[in-house]
Amino acid sequence: MLFPACTTPKQEIFESLASLAQAVGHVNRLELLEHLAQGPRTVEDLSLRSGMAFANTSRHLQILRRAGIVRTEREGKFARYSLNGTAEIVLLIKALGQAAEKHDAAVDRALNTHFRNHDASPPLRREELAERLRAGGSLVIDVRAEDEFAVSHIPGASNIPMFDLHNHLEDLPAGREIIVYCRGPYCAQAYEAVGFLRSQGRTAIRLEDGFPEWRAFGFPVHIPDVA
Repeated sequence: MLFPACTTPKQEIFESLASLAQAVGHVNRLELLEHLAQGPRTVEDLSLRSGMAFANTSRHLQILRRAGIVRTEREGKFARYSLNGTAEIVLLIKALGQAAEKHDAAVDRALNTHFRNHDASPPLRREELAERLRAGGSLVIDVRAEDEFAVSHIPGASNIPMFDLHNHLEDLPAGREIIVYCRGPYCAQAYEAVGFLRSQGRTAIRLEDGFPEWRAFGFPVHIPDVA
């Protein structure tokens, strides 16, 4: 006997989840989401940052928009994209990364080859940094680009982009531990910065993950006033 096909509420939800997973399931779209986790961007800006052609960037953004992952606002003739629910998207990507690190040997090899070769020590937990910030006196360095730092950052952090860190080494007080963070768990610049600082005789440690995760977990952020 054949039973009539029907869709249960659970299946409807799973279908939506599958569509969401399909939307984020592309290397270029994951990279775009990492950039958007730092702040709103235009298609032109995202194309430049990702190295993708404008048309390809726009196509990926449209897929993310149709899935409800990003939203747009018009600024004259430009469309500015931002994450639609920043914390949820950041934590979704974090969960994907955790699963991949546990189950995919290729991810572990990449981390060992390109990240842990600069710094293999355990990172500083977010809760511990929050306690240090409340106590005062922590030296925190944001090695992201200046425009990313200008959107929002950890309170009290100083911005020294990774490419310029060697020029500011003498500005960093000797004998103090330097806490470094970047744009996410797979941003190699935090690892590279810690490795460089240690090679120069400084004490340095990475913050776990990066700034988007700090914000997604509800820790305080500083949003500079717009002039």
